[in-house]
Amino acid sequence: MDILIQQIINGLVLGSIYALVALGYTMVYGILGLINFAHGEVVMIGALSALTAIGLLVPSGLPGPVVVLAGLLIAIPVCMAVGFTIERIAYRPLRNAPRLAPLITAIGVSIVLQQLAMMGWGRNYHTFPALLPVTAHKIGGAAITDLQIIIVLTAALLMAALVWLVTRTRLGRAMRASAENPAVARLMGVDVDRVISFTFVLGSGLAAVAGVMVAANYSIAHYAMGFMLGLKAFTAAVLGGIGNLGGAMLGGLLLGIIESLAAGYIGDLTGGFLGSHYKDVFAFFVLILVLVFRPSGLMGEKVAERA
Repeated sequence: MDILIQQIINGLVLGSIYALVALGYTMVYGILGLINFAHGEVVMIGALSALTAIGLLVPSGLPGPVVVLAGLLIAIPVCMAVGFTIERIAYRPLRNAPRLAPLITAIGVSIVLQQLAMMGWGRNYHTFPALLPVTAHKIGGAAITDLQIIIVLTAALLMAALVWLVTRTRLGRAMRASAENPAVARLMGVDVDRVISFTFVLGSGLAAVAGVMVAANYSIAHYAMGFMLGLKAFTAAVLGGIGNLGGAMLGGLLLGIIESLAAGYIGDLTGGFLGSHYKDVFAFFVLILVLVFRPSGLMGEKVAERA
C-alpha cells in the first residue's frame, strides 16, 4: 500500500509537468490545427537557459529559492521569444499550405533547435544545483518533498490562471473565436495573427516553467531532454482530447500516474523480466489504445472549423 501511495504522488508530480507541456500543444492545435513538435525543444531551452542564469547567480550569495526564481524569470522571456520567432518564421508562411508541410516543418524546427542547443550548451548533462528545499513529509508510509509540493501547486495555479484567461477575459474570447472560425473572427474585428502569436508565446512561457520543473525534479538538464518529454506531453494531449484545455490537464495527470505505477509494478507483474526503465513503453501503449478505441480523447477533441 505504501508503494502505491508513493507512486501516485510521484505520478501527480510528473503528470503536473506533462499537463503544462500538453497545454502548449493543445492551444496551438485548437487554433491552427497544427501539432507543434518543436514544443518539447522549447521546454529544453527553458531548462538550460534557467540553469545558465542560475550558474551565474549562485556566487552572489542570494538565497537558493531567489536564485531559482531569477533563473525562471530569465528563462520565461527567452522561451517566449523562441516561440514567437518559430511562429513568425516557420509556421506563418505555411498557414494556408497543405497540412503535411507545416507538420514536416515542425519536425525540422525541432531538430534545428536541438542542434543549436547542442552547439550552445554542449553534449554533456548539466546539473541543477541543490537550491530548493527537499525536506520530506510523510503521508502514510510514503513521502513527498517540499520541491514536489512546489511543482504540483505551481502547475495547478498556472493551469487555473490559464483557464481563467481563456474563459473570462477579452483576449480569451478572441482566442476561442479564432479557434472556432478564423474568417468570421476577422470580420468581427479580431486580429487573428496577433492571437496566434500570443498563443505561441503563452504556451512557450508555460514550457519554460515546465523545463525548470523537470531540471529541478531530476537535478539534470540536457540538450536532448525535450524530445521524449514532448512526445509524452503530446500523448497526454491526445489522451485528454487534443484542443481541449481540460483534456490536456486530465491527460497529463493520468499519464503521469500510469507511468509511475508502471515503473513501480512492472517488475513484479513480469517476474523481473521488465524493469522500471521500460516505463516509457506504457506512455505510447496508452497512445495506441486511445487512437484505436477513442480517437477524440477522454474529454473530446475540439477542432476549429476552417472557412
